Amino acid sequence: MNGQAILENVRRYRGIASLYRQTAVFRPSQSWSLLEQAGEWEARALRELEAYFASRADHAVQRAA
Repeated sequence: MNGQAILENVRRYRGIASLYRQTAVFRPSQSWSLLEQAGEWEARALRELEAYFASRADHAVQRAA
């Protein structure tokens, strides 16, 4: 997957997390569950970024060798 697609996924995941947080404001009875979902989407975005930068670092090491 190319860098542009990964960054688009990250943007999308963080947008979804934001929507969960916004919804939590208007649904206090479900707020803990909604905030948990937001945290899961943020974690997914972070994993995607970490994998992307790890693969770039591996590629850089291979080119230097």
